[in-house]
Amino acid sequence: MEETGRRPTDEGEGPAIGIDLGTTYSCVGVWQPQHDRVEIIPNDLGNRTTPSWVAFTDSERRIGESAQYQAAVNPSNTIFDVKRLIGRKFSDVTVQNDLKLWPFKVIAGPDGGSGGGKKPMISVTYKGEEKLFTAEEISSMILQKMKIIAEAYLGKQVKNAVITVPAYFNDAQRQATKDAGVIAGLNVLRILNEPTAAAIAYGLDKKGSVKKDVFEVKAVNGDTHLGGGDFNNRMVSHFVAEFERKHKKDISTNPRALGRLRAACERAKRNLSSVTETSIDIEYLCEGIDFSLSINRARFEKMNLDLFKDCMEPVENCLKDAKMEKNNIHDVVLVGGSTRIPKIQGLLQDLFHGKKLCNSVNPDEAVACGAAFHAASLTGACLGTNKDVVLVDVTPLSLGIETYDLDMSIVIPRNTTIRTKMTAKMQTAVDNQTSILFPVFEGEMPIAMDNYFLGRFSLHNIPPAPEGVAKFDVDFEIDANGILTVSAVLVGSDNRDQITITNHSARLSKEEIDRMVNEAEEYKAQDEQRKKAAMAKNALENYIHYARGTLSGCGNRAGMKDKIALREAVERTGRWLEWNYLLCDALKFEEKRKELEAD
Repeated sequence: MEETGRRPTDEGEGPAIGIDLGTTYSCVGVWQPQHDRVEIIPNDLGNRTTPSWVAFTDSERRIGESAQYQAAVNPSNTIFDVKRLIGRKFSDVTVQNDLKLWPFKVIAGPDGGSGGGKKPMISVTYKGEEKLFTAEEISSMILQKMKIIAEAYLGKQVKNAVITVPAYFNDAQRQATKDAGVIAGLNVLRILNEPTAAAIAYGLDKKGSVKKDVFEVKAVNGDTHLGGGDFNNRMVSHFVAEFERKHKKDISTNPRALGRLRAACERAKRNLSSVTETSIDIEYLCEGIDFSLSINRARFEKMNLDLFKDCMEPVENCLKDAKMEKNNIHDVVLVGGSTRIPKIQGLLQDLFHGKKLCNSVNPDEAVACGAAFHAASLTGACLGTNKDVVLVDVTPLSLGIETYDLDMSIVIPRNTTIRTKMTAKMQTAVDNQTSILFPVFEGEMPIAMDNYFLGRFSLHNIPPAPEGVAKFDVDFEIDANGILTVSAVLVGSDNRDQITITNHSARLSKEEIDRMVNEAEEYKAQDEQRKKAAMAKNALENYIHYARGTLSGCGNRAGMKDKIALREAVERTGRWLEWNYLLCDALKFEEKRKELEAD
């Protein structure tokens, strides 16, 4: 995305941050001008990445590690992999396949209309009531968590952010991610491609390799539905079958057992990147049955070999689109946790004729690092640091119009540098045609309807004439944010119309976003209230322990009457705490502590 101007950060909005909103883990970074580098910000547990998990219980909402840790006992209300849902229709084949593997419930929401299809809605039980959330809302909760992590570390409010997405995300997925940022209370400066962000991080690490401070993307390719979760699922399916073979019990419909098994498979997968054999050990997996089974790296590679090979196809396609030979590639940079898998590294190395792979950037942090630098670049925070760069990105998918014979007529081919404007020549298809419809699609399929529908508009009042006489110029223009505007004009007249693809049928309406923003603030306030209550409760509990210790150590120094009164006050307060342990009211706990202190 080429930058045409920069503006200084508004002091009231704090520094701009970069967020890698990952399928499994998310990461946040910030450019620190005083250190002339990006800092990855640790969360409240000291971890530099945060699980992209959200959980709902009878009393609270949890995000990150606290959500992941309780998944085994609360599987149907613990959400993960939401990135695989965002911007998709409920009817998508990929969504339907995922539904069979998730322990939480996803249902069809309201119809988007205009061919948009039904949105997937995540159904959970929260505080004893059923709640429905869109993928944007769950994603916004994760983004808000990253915002809070940054604010706690920096000690100031943060408003501006660059958020990354897979390079092959379509328009709906990008817009939905941007909406999630808005719901989270962020001003989304850019939606940036993950590999582009990683390339920026690589460029910062090896400054001499970037000529004239220009990052120019030649081509992008990818599969938005292939990653570490798919490798986990293969292991889960394998062990479900093994459990049924050994114990004659099917656990595929047991959410709690599946959740514990999935967590064990995730650990085993990670272990197999450094050891050749590991084991799955789960006590009381189902109906009191312990489950223990070993798995070696060769078996893991065999069950996932087709998926590993699928990872190579986008690499080859990207090289082809960029018109580059393998021997012209200087470095192959590995990004993402799954690039640690030895078989994937081996296949990639074979693809590049034995070339050594680059491991100079942290695969878990590179995307957030590049996003943070780009955020600082957009807000002017990098000015004067000799790191002012220009980023030239490309559009990942072809854009075009459905013709009279239902074909896809491509106007902007995929991997075209943006910003860009291109014109197509069209004409009437039948005699005496007085109006013409322009349906706009995104994708690579030859039949228009097999691609992603973006929107449509019409031109009316065309003078009747034989077919082909009335001619039209159709302009496709993409700005630096990747926003597409399509316009058409009847040649030789001022008869024109246009559509800006920012509010197509799959996107949330302004009213829905406003409602979700308000709800997000309410959830945040509830979280803060619970946090204050927990701190006040701990302070009361600590004071009770302190008072009991004081009583046991004071001997005869205190008067018997005073000692009895204090012991009664301590025990009375202790009983009150037991009865009100789940109370979410900081003032009540503080009041009881002050009463005890007064006694």
